[in-house]
Amino acid sequence: MNEQEIVKASLTEIFRRNGYHDPEALTQRDFDHISQEIDRATGILVSGTTIKRLASGRFSRSPQIATLDAVSRYLGFRNWQEYKIGALTTIELPDADSHKPVHSPRGRGWLSRYWKAVSTACVIAVALAAFVQLSRRPGDFGKASFTFRKTTTSDIPNTVVFSYDVKGVTADSFFIQQSWDKNRRIRIDQDSHTLTDIYYEPGYHIAKLIANESVIRAVDVYIPTNGWFFFAKEKPTSNPEYIRRRPGQSPGDLTLTRADLLSSKIDITKEKEYTSTFFPGKMQLNSDDFTFTATARVKEVKSNFCPYISFEIYTQRYPLFLKITPGGCVNEASMQLGEQFISGQTTDLGFLGCDVRQTTQVELRVRQRNVTIFLNRKKVYAGSYQESSRLITGLGIMSNGLCEFENVELKGADGTILYSFEKPHSL
Repeated sequence: MNEQEIVKASLTEIFRRNGYHDPEALTQRDFDHISQEIDRATGILVSGTTIKRLASGRFSRSPQIATLDAVSRYLGFRNWQEYKIGALTTIELPDADSHKPVHSPRGRGWLSRYWKAVSTACVIAVALAAFVQLSRRPGDFGKASFTFRKTTTSDIPNTVVFSYDVKGVTADSFFIQQSWDKNRRIRIDQDSHTLTDIYYEPGYHIAKLIANESVIRAVDVYIPTNGWFFFAKEKPTSNPEYIRRRPGQSPGDLTLTRADLLSSKIDITKEKEYTSTFFPGKMQLNSDDFTFTATARVKEVKSNFCPYISFEIYTQRYPLFLKITPGGCVNEASMQLGEQFISGQTTDLGFLGCDVRQTTQVELRVRQRNVTIFLNRKKVYAGSYQESSRLITGLGIMSNGLCEFENVELKGADGTILYSFEKPHSL
């Protein structure tokens, strides 16, 4: 096997472990999901675009060693050299059930000496590779410090002042990344101590201090909201356009109107995603035991063949969300339960298909990481996940249209209501 084949084989194994059995069918979102999983497991950031390029096995230059180390560490090896040696020295032996002898003109003694020599060579090679790799990696992580403070309590946008000290850390470059979005990564000076950055969206963000490609410190930055907060975006990486509702509207009412968009100078001729978020100052609810229910329908702003609603439970780690859409569009449906991201492009999510233009009721019930989903009072899914996301931090509802809500409720497994909204009925 050559270098390209080994890299391709390693990524194919990572895809398999994440439920993707056909690499040719992966979309950019799937590659980005793999990127996030590698980041969570190893602390090394490898972009989805890079993963896509390497998975094809077509590249002229050797990838960065940090990238290959991330792949090998995800698969349980210490570094890329250890993984590669294992791949290159894998020799097919005769089937255990075969009675054909292994013929060797030099006898069994030669075969024993041969395998002993191979084993010794492998140990030496791994030791040398480890020495080389350690000399290239950033060191003295324990000497780094990383803290922050917010300039306001709950204003959006909100400036955050990061304080850091990396003078004692050995590395070629340093960065601060304010959230999961790799586009929000800023290079910092090793001799400085302060960086200010703006959070344009509320939420629970994990800011990272990075040396070369390794995360050496992380802090949880919580940007709460004063009630529900509304914005529109043309694409996930663009800055939000804030939506300010008309005066006199009830603070608890989640429904937006065209008049709200126009008065906020939102260009409704362009395709956008409209988001309603709620991040209270404190919400002590375990993300492994809760019930979320909502009844809503989509009113289109711009004609769209595939309207959708995505209901999201924000947590301290993995989000839990459901994206529902008409039956003919379930290729675009998706959900995330704990560490598991499930795409309608690689999984049959037909059970998440319904006409969201009509009033639709969703219930997400989680008990000790066992998940049950009800759609219009019908049980459509049951499953589980492994990794806890700790506490719930907020709620989010996204759509490519405007949603009208009948009710929204979040309560604990014991029935304690943490949030509740119900549309007043006309007399």
